[in-house]
Amino acid sequence: MGTSIHRTAGGKALLLAGILLIAANLRAPFTGLPPLLDFLEGDFQLGTTAASALTTLPLLAFAVVSPLSAGMARVLGLERTLFVALAVITGGITLRSAGSLWGLYAGTGLIGMGIAVGNVLLPGLIKRDFPRHIAALTGAYALSMGVAAALLSGLAVPMAERWGWSGSLLAFIVLPLAALAVWVWQLKAPAPQASGQAASAPGGSSLWRTGLAWQVTLFFGLNSTIYYVGIGWLPAILADAGMSAERAGSVHGVLQFATAVPGLVLGFLLRHIHDQRLPAAGSALMSAVALLGLAMVPQLALVWSVLFGLGTGSGIIMGLTFIGLRTTSAPQAAALSGMAQCIGYLLAAAGPPVMGALHDAQGSWQMPLGICVMLALVIAAMGMLAGRERRIGQP
Repeated sequence: MGTSIHRTAGGKALLLAGILLIAANLRAPFTGLPPLLDFLEGDFQLGTTAASALTTLPLLAFAVVSPLSAGMARVLGLERTLFVALAVITGGITLRSAGSLWGLYAGTGLIGMGIAVGNVLLPGLIKRDFPRHIAALTGAYALSMGVAAALLSGLAVPMAERWGWSGSLLAFIVLPLAALAVWVWQLKAPAPQASGQAASAPGGSSLWRTGLAWQVTLFFGLNSTIYYVGIGWLPAILADAGMSAERAGSVHGVLQFATAVPGLVLGFLLRHIHDQRLPAAGSALMSAVALLGLAMVPQLALVWSVLFGLGTGSGIIMGLTFIGLRTTSAPQAAALSGMAQCIGYLLAAAGPPVMGALHDAQGSWQMPLGICVMLALVIAAMGMLAGRERRIGQP
């Protein structure tokens, strides 16, 4: 898994195309479901808890599968494991759109498992094959991920009105099928040695006992937490502030587009700086200001949504970039990715229901948003630590 593979220029171009197509599958099949919850609640008579489980289930799958992904790659190889992940996503989309309630939940779980493997392994793949372009390629695949998610989230309801919710969900299958068609050429890569390479910090200490690994993990995980709180509850926050459902939906779409924008520039900017403390802390402070603005002046929700999308979108890119920059090998990068995403998505899965329960108890969004502001300040502190120019195992 840790050996770089010699590729021709055409082979590298095909690999890049495959990476971007895989990235397009790492959010859209998940974030495209919430706009259709009204259709699903009507057809299956789902309560609020049952409906919200459909958005929480993939996050729990991320947390469970992420730590296992590096081990799978050591056995099968990065390329084969990513191919299997795409096939699982394809099967999950097919099952989810079959029309049955059990298929809806089972398919959603399968999609989460496949996405988890892709989330963990792409940083290691980039570390292995493009070690000099980690930041730029991370920005590019974050852009691909965000654009695909925003477009399909926006198209989900119009497609459902034309073809029904089942047809709308089935339309998402074009993403993994396109990725499989390109990625199949990567299966010619040699299989790894059976012994594999341990993905631990130098000196035999586990990543789970390494301070820098925890700083990267908390930066990534807490950023994911406030992002999914925002994605999950923004329409409700705006509705409580008096905004119409149609207007709230459009602002929600703007937020998702804004998360993709940093991918245009941030990756290339990070190539030219060795110390990332200021951009890491700055992205978190943008999120803090946006959350405070939503709490205090919700009438400017469009402004705060753009700022929040830019802040959390930058945080996603920074967190993924740190996984490559703070490790010394592809196996170690995959292991840190698994650790960061396991903890991160456990936090992210807990965030929306906890904040929703606080809202129900208080009758207001002030306390949940205030807690998220404090979390954003913690993220800024973690960014100042994780952004230092050092690697795991180095003094």
